[in-house]
Amino acid sequence: MGELELDQGHGFAAMPQLSPVVITLLKGVIDREADTRLWQMLLCLQAAVRDYVAVLGLELILDEAEGYAFLRSRDASDEDAQVALPRLVARRQLSFPVSLLLALLRKKLAESDATGGELRVILSRDEVVEMIRVFLPEGSNEVRLIDQVESHLNQIAKMGFVRRLHGQEQMIELHRIIKAFVDAEWLADFDQRLAEYRNRLCATGDGL
Repeated sequence: MGELELDQGHGFAAMPQLSPVVITLLKGVIDREADTRLWQMLLCLQAAVRDYVAVLGLELILDEAEGYAFLRSRDASDEDAQVALPRLVARRQLSFPVSLLLALLRKKLAESDATGGELRVILSRDEVVEMIRVFLPEGSNEVRLIDQVESHLNQIAKMGFVRRLHGQEQMIELHRIIKAFVDAEWLADFDQRLAEYRNRLCATGDGL
């Protein structure tokens, strides 16, 4: 009997709810605020989901307090990895401007948490533009800057790090999953990294 061939009534085939949960995770992030029903299904099926995705060389990252979950490729040890598995969840190669914007948004989230602010952190596009502007040479083209910020925000939204507010397209809400990708250790030397970013942007002279 194979590993997945469990007794009838207790195996994966007897869990039709498992399919939408796993498929959504394979496509990206499950967000408690965006889909409460799917989130509850994930919590109920958490053990089964972990077992299922483990067969694919993946692990479930779930933060119940923050309300998000996603899949990550497992780093198997030499003893465990008898067969090298192809990477199912691709690594994203972020451009420099997108990396900078993610860092700034992560810092904004950390500042809000430190001051006991609202759980939801919402920013306008103009606020994001001002966050970026301090790293650009004076006299940067305003229209071009706004267009570029919009483009970068769209990319970040597709990745699940921010969401556009319904009916308020110029407003974004920061997704707390940013904390899982830009961690506290990285933030420890944030000021030094920002100085490096600023020097790099100023040196090129062409902005974002």
